[in-house]
Amino acid sequence: MAEENLIFGLRAVIEAIEAGKEIEKIILQKGLSNDLFNQLRKAMGAQEIPYQFVPPEKLNRVTDKNHQGVVAYLAELTYYDAEELLVQVFEKGKIPLVLILDRITDVRNFGAIARSAEVAGVDFIVIPSRGAAQINGDAIKTSAGALHRIKVCREENLKHTIEYLKESGLQIVSCHEKTEKFIYNADFNQPTAIIMGSEEDGISNEYLKRSDAEVKIPMVGNIASLNVSVATGIVLYEVMRQRK
Repeated sequence: MAEENLIFGLRAVIEAIEAGKEIEKIILQKGLSNDLFNQLRKAMGAQEIPYQFVPPEKLNRVTDKNHQGVVAYLAELTYYDAEELLVQVFEKGKIPLVLILDRITDVRNFGAIARSAEVAGVDFIVIPSRGAAQINGDAIKTSAGALHRIKVCREENLKHTIEYLKESGLQIVSCHEKTEKFIYNADFNQPTAIIMGSEEDGISNEYLKRSDAEVKIPMVGNIASLNVSVATGIVLYEVMRQRK
């Protein structure tokens, strides 16, 4: 990430948070403990900013400036609130189509998914605040600019967001290979949120339990699964086919 997209130093990061800067994440040196650090932790908690404790060597690799054990990454785009966006979709008279990404960590996969989502008419993408790809220049470039067009919601508690979507009338459809029903047998003409999981771990069990349907893409080759960005594109185009 370019130096201009970084803020370093305890007081500088606190001031950035209090000024309302959109921050992607903060990395903190292990063992930090003083009054300014406690003030920073309080500010981060109030804004639900993701953070990670790292050894000092990691911080020194990020910047050679006097970081005081704290580096903040400025977000490349603005994040939205899923509940507010869903209300707007219903007010427009649209049938909602929401994409939920469970721990997609590869930035290029994320960018490619965003590109397909924008083209397929997804209303917004939901990601967890932790364990998701950092939306940086690589992700935006891979998305071919789609990430400047489609809205992304970064939610602290993905489980609660899924429950809210269900209570609002959306069916939750999880796509993974360990099920029997094909995507062609699902009814996507109703308000829908589709969950796609990480290539390493798939979809979390707690989200599968809250799903109304579990579907898979038919495959006849010997490879067990598709790249998640390719799989997402296939599912979204089945939604388009049914809705058109």
